[in-house]
Amino acid sequence: MVDLEICCGDMSSVSAALEGGASRIELCSGLAEGGLTPSAALIRAAVGSGIGRVNVLIRPRSGDFLYSEDELRIMEYDIRVAVASGATGIVIGALTPDGEVDMAACGRLIAAARENAARYVEVTFHRAFDLARDPLKSLEDVVALGCDCLLTSGMAASAERGVAELKRIVDHAAGRITVMAGSGVSPANAAAIIDATGVGAIHSTARSPRPSAMRFRREEVPMGVPGADEYAPLATSPDIVAALLEIAKSH
Repeated sequence: MVDLEICCGDMSSVSAALEGGASRIELCSGLAEGGLTPSAALIRAAVGSGIGRVNVLIRPRSGDFLYSEDELRIMEYDIRVAVASGATGIVIGALTPDGEVDMAACGRLIAAARENAARYVEVTFHRAFDLARDPLKSLEDVVALGCDCLLTSGMAASAERGVAELKRIVDHAAGRITVMAGSGVSPANAAAIIDATGVGAIHSTARSPRPSAMRFRREEVPMGVPGADEYAPLATSPDIVAALLEIAKSH
């Protein structure tokens, strides 16, 4: 069976993932910015929801993946908070100015996760990988770091468009790490992506619009991304989760 990870940006999405049958989530905030570190309260709530595996994204800001010393210290602290709150895994990624995996920075983050943990903490290297210079060298670096999973779109705008590179990465990994296809994965294309690449896991937000319960509305005043509809935010759908799970189980 291919593993399924649902990316959740709020508690209602965590509940929807659980309702749809998911047992693994990536927990984050700021999905419109590519995902940011969630609050400690959200981590605790997700861990208490009954989801078996809660992988917490550690990303202190949007933008590139080149981090300052101050940012790395913040990330180390966030990791310790996540693990202490019951997270079963962390999701990290850092690059050098020349587009290489930042081995020193990532090593520090992994050490922070596993230094005093009473249980094994899974580590996923996220889609910073897709902005790296050399995918196969970066794969070797991620394996050398001791990561359990690599989330990638195959260096493309979506996993569907990156299937050729995804297959090359899977073949080169040769079972040393789980390669997880992410970005634009849906029930409409998940089976084809799995069949074409041989990935061991798929990653999806499984989102659809969720109507707001607000009766009074001032729709001409945006609160976030221009053009976004605050009264129909995207949230994880249990039906989409269930459909993806069926596809994952059949492969």
